[in-house]
Amino acid sequence: MSNGFILDEWKIIENSFEPKTARFSESIFTLGNSHMGLRGFFEEEYSGDSLQGTYIAGVYYPDKTRVGWWKNGYPEFFAKIINSTNWIGINLALDGEKVDLAVSSFKNFRRELDMKQGKLTRSFTLISKDGKETDFVITRFLSMAEPNLACITVKATALNHHSVLTVTPYLDGDVKNEDANYGEKFWQKVNQEINQEYAFLTLKTKKTEFLVSTAMSIKVLVDTVPETFEKKLLQEHKYVGYEINIPLTAGKSVELQKFIAVCTSRDFEEITLEQVTVDKLQKAYEKGYTNLYQNHLQEMAKKWEDTDIIIKGDLKAQQGARYCIFQLNQSYNGKDPRLNIGPKGFSGEKYGGVTYWDTEALCLPFYLYTNEEIAKNLLFYRYYHLPQAKENASKLGLKGALYPMVTIDGQECHNEWEITFEEIHRNGAIAYAIYNYTSYTGDGSYLYNYGLEVLIEISRFWASRVSFNPRKDKYMILGVTGPNEYENNVNNNWYTNYMAAWTLEYTITSLNELKELNQEKYNNLRNNLSLEALELKKWNDILEKMYYPTVEELGIFEQNDLYMDKEQILAKDLPPEELPLNKHWSWDRILRSCFIKQADVIQAFYFLPERFDLECKKRNFDFYEPRTVHESSLSPCIHSIVASNIGYHDKAYELFLRSSRLDLENCNDDTDEGIHLTSMAGNWLAIVLGFAGIAVKNSKFTLDPYLPKAWESYSFKLTFRGRRLGITVCKDHIKIKQFSGDPLSIYVREKEYYSSKEKSLSIKLV
Repeated sequence: MSNGFILDEWKIIENSFEPKTARFSESIFTLGNSHMGLRGFFEEEYSGDSLQGTYIAGVYYPDKTRVGWWKNGYPEFFAKIINSTNWIGINLALDGEKVDLAVSSFKNFRRELDMKQGKLTRSFTLISKDGKETDFVITRFLSMAEPNLACITVKATALNHHSVLTVTPYLDGDVKNEDANYGEKFWQKVNQEINQEYAFLTLKTKKTEFLVSTAMSIKVLVDTVPETFEKKLLQEHKYVGYEINIPLTAGKSVELQKFIAVCTSRDFEEITLEQVTVDKLQKAYEKGYTNLYQNHLQEMAKKWEDTDIIIKGDLKAQQGARYCIFQLNQSYNGKDPRLNIGPKGFSGEKYGGVTYWDTEALCLPFYLYTNEEIAKNLLFYRYYHLPQAKENASKLGLKGALYPMVTIDGQECHNEWEITFEEIHRNGAIAYAIYNYTSYTGDGSYLYNYGLEVLIEISRFWASRVSFNPRKDKYMILGVTGPNEYENNVNNNWYTNYMAAWTLEYTITSLNELKELNQEKYNNLRNNLSLEALELKKWNDILEKMYYPTVEELGIFEQNDLYMDKEQILAKDLPPEELPLNKHWSWDRILRSCFIKQADVIQAFYFLPERFDLECKKRNFDFYEPRTVHESSLSPCIHSIVASNIGYHDKAYELFLRSSRLDLENCNDDTDEGIHLTSMAGNWLAIVLGFAGIAVKNSKFTLDPYLPKAWESYSFKLTFRGRRLGITVCKDHIKIKQFSGDPLSIYVREKEYYSSKEKSLSIKLV
């Protein structure tokens, strides 16, 4: 058992219920299917502390910004994926006594998330005030095969009594967000209906006017045989439900099956939305629970076939790694380029479910190695939002494009000045994503047809944002916040300066490549974007004269100007009771300290490892990692990958394990607000890029693998330029099996081998 969860390779199991940690558990037991998702709150009434959240991808509300001091350039709103109709609700009562685990007596509580099957099961034995004992087993799944559908079952078995169970399945649209800036409810009722066959509720968001229609129908079985019971119809404002009284007999089980369909105007015509929803519901009802579940299992199996990592000899790591993969697979499928990935997925309100630079830094590579079409859709998401990014830069009095720190529709909606105006390094991550996709796939079509336009506008932004210092004959970038958010409004963050210059270099290089490939397309691009020779000359001048702060005596890059003026203390010397710092120190004290929230200088070694020699990376890692408190979820995985790259295998494993179990063990004391979805992609990369050393160097597929001491082996699959590969790393050898595609040259520790569908490789590691 680890932090309350039983160790199991495929399941997350909780065998007791603690009301004081209810929100933490609700986050952990989040379910989703890319179209919709919900926290692991109870179906029945619960009067204790809880965050009941049900969310639909792409359905948001622009909550009016609330700040103490308005500054020019602030966004007017903060977009939020909002809490929507509660469709799991099934209240329970035994002989009129409510089932409420905040006050009811119960024993044998167990909650089990089966990651392989994508199903959540909860069970307990209820003990009524007069001593009646009743077993309850409650399951839910959101269909991966038909994302508009979900199913819930409540099975009750009387152990020592005859009584009446009252079940009240309902849909409740009278919901709100805890983080609403003005306490506003975001939904208006459009229509609701209930009859003996089904009930539905149609709501519309204020301002954005998304329509969401939710429908339910129910079936009751006694000892697995369907039976008909009288249903009392319930209707209130934004609420429809049934009340059903079911006799319980000792030893006999009764089961309520609830079928749900959820459709939105994002995907269906408004005029037919309700009919489509009801049709989907009725077809699901006719198929039945068992068939729907089998279809769901088939899709889950495909997901795991593509993305699973099998770890032998370390159950803790296996459970953690699979939890990360599971949450990624159920939160985003990449089929809709209008959608992106929120840092919390469907698990909570924090960060609003909107898009950060996390996508390009960590999530896109996960999809790139498993399904490049998904990665391409993530690139198109930014391409389609280029006009808004240009508008965003213009609002700040700058040229080119500044992609938003936080967005759902391309507009900036983050309103903390030190982030919104200053954390401009996000532009570098978006440029890097174009490079990463092109380098890995070997396909320049996106770069030359779409990506170059993005790169040019980002380069224009950097050229507009730099300041020239004539005394030093250097270009500088002043007033920024780097990836380390524990330093705000600094000058010359090394990483920001480096990525700005790298973007200019990559843009110029790509333009020259296009010129050689297709002179006409090159001329048209420059003409369409009014790209003049003087502008390119300025970019080259910035490249030549960019300022990079360094600490000469240590041979390292200085994180930013004046960083070395701070008192230098190591994270290991901090009192444990003061961690995490963001929950115990004032912000002023944090900003004056040398402590680093997440990878900053080290981030460049993750993005562009080939541009720095081994000793340079080691010197910087040795200096900065001991000062890093890893209080961003993005930090451990990045440091783990870099540690692997420089040969620090024990440190890499330590940080990987923290990353894999960040939420399961609540390492940063904030999982109650939701899981850290985007860092979970980084955990997958810590194995594939870190331990296995997968890389593309000069268009060559390379590996430099090693096996963590605690492991017997690990294996995974990935795609590379039309080939599907299975890779297994053991103590003294590596196995490579090619499932599809043309033969491939593979370089293992710089030695060339040939792979094909006909020939599996077994390579001895020396």
